Amino acid sequence: MDGSTRFRAIGVAALLVFFSFIAAANFVPKAERVASDFWPDDGLRLGLDLRGGIHWVLGVELQEAVTRELEFVRKSIEERLKAEETTLASSGVEAGELVLVLAREGDRSKTIAEADDTTVLESAGGTGLELRYRLTEDWKDDVRERTMSQVLEVMRRRIDDPQTGVPDSVVTRQGNDRVLVQIPGEQIDRLRARALVETTGFLEFKIVVDSDNSEEALRARYPDGIGADRAIVPQIDPETDAVIAVFLVPRVADITGDYLEDARLQFDQQQRPVVEFRFNPAGGEIFGELTAASIGKPLAIILDEEVYSAPNIQGRISTRGQITGNYTSEEAANLAVILRAGSLSVPVVIEEERTVGPGLGQDSIESGARACLIGLVIVLAFAIAYYRLSGGFAAFALLANLVFLVGLMSVFEATLTLPGIAGLVLTVGMAVDANVIIFERIREELRSGKAVRAAIATGFSKATLTVLDANLTTLFTAVILFEFGTGPIKGFAVTLSVGIVTSVFAALVVTRLLFQLYPGNRNVSSLSI
Repeated sequence: MDGSTRFRAIGVAALLVFFSFIAAANFVPKAERVASDFWPDDGLRLGLDLRGGIHWVLGVELQEAVTRELEFVRKSIEERLKAEETTLASSGVEAGELVLVLAREGDRSKTIAEADDTTVLESAGGTGLELRYRLTEDWKDDVRERTMSQVLEVMRRRIDDPQTGVPDSVVTRQGNDRVLVQIPGEQIDRLRARALVETTGFLEFKIVVDSDNSEEALRARYPDGIGADRAIVPQIDPETDAVIAVFLVPRVADITGDYLEDARLQFDQQQRPVVEFRFNPAGGEIFGELTAASIGKPLAIILDEEVYSAPNIQGRISTRGQITGNYTSEEAANLAVILRAGSLSVPVVIEEERTVGPGLGQDSIESGARACLIGLVIVLAFAIAYYRLSGGFAAFALLANLVFLVGLMSVFEATLTLPGIAGLVLTVGMAVDANVIIFERIREELRSGKAVRAAIATGFSKATLTVLDANLTTLFTAVILFEFGTGPIKGFAVTLSVGIVTSVFAALVVTRLLFQLYPGNRNVSSLSI
């Protein structure tokens, strides 16, 4: 054995030992792994179908999106009419229709001209000074599609958040107005998960006009009404759900969470949890002007129409600030996730909830392991019976491939799903293909009269490109499945992709190394193949 062969043999043996150790850790109960310094803490993660967890179907209130779109159009029409010194008696949105009430009959033609955008609005009638419009069907469809895309994106960012989210969760569209959420895990904080899903997360910053302990007391100070441009917002104790204060604030926010760049859980000097946020440059400029003009006044930080805190502005604040309140570290972390992920444009409602138990998963794991073992035995028996000693080399390479596959997936903490087990079984069958191609090439060279060593070298040389080409095409397919698939399909794609890489390595490196060990440099007259 020459020096380079010895070096490769040591390297492959070291890899086998390392990945065997990592793979073996998966068969040790997690409690024992965590309590021991010998085993690694993590390994293969099980998906929802194997581990159990929460299965939710969320209904998205798309009609609310249509209503908000009409509100946007209403404001746009009002601004254009105001620029032309034309005012409306009133305007609003009722039952999915935009209602404009004219101040004078003579304004009818001008108002119709302002609203006459046939790509967005169509007339819905109206009597007297009243005009009614609704969105065109094409525009409604566009609003619904945009809303669903935004809901999906926000949900994925919240649930897959690296700090407090649940990894390997599934968030995908189901039908026209529903979202499927699957969160794996036997021990899940259901209330926390619900908060991540159901909270709209609309953040507003408003300068406080007035405040009191109750809404009745606050309204009593304004006998003529608080005004149409103001609103009363409560502050609620998270422990008792009781209203502890109410604030009179402008109806329109001075700045919203749309300008947020980041939000993180931090602790103040008394080690109380706070949420530190950071605006982007545009938001920092707006926030800086707002706080500079309102020094000494309270600033209400409002999330979903509830005041979280209302600190007094001590000085100009540009890009950074804090949200304080009487909540735990976990609640503050959840709030940071919601703010970081962005607000939902419309509310969502949990329409269906199921708890998936791990019992089916254990049956699936055992059935999959049994199928993999039977397939492995059959493939090994065929390889040894048909190719004899060379088949034994292929059998060893196939076992090494399984060790590499499970170990590598454990290192990267990949998720194993039921389709992933199917991919594992498929890999066992596919892994021997590369060896078959190589062995048949070697046989052809031997039949042509070449010496054993030359036949082995030529066989590997000619078969390498074929092996790589055949496996790369499958790998491309697996990558596409991973990119466009969801949940279990991704699990299958991951197992298949890693299996392809390890099987090619086992065939071209491990099997080749075995032939270099025997016959190696020996001048043998025949080869058991």
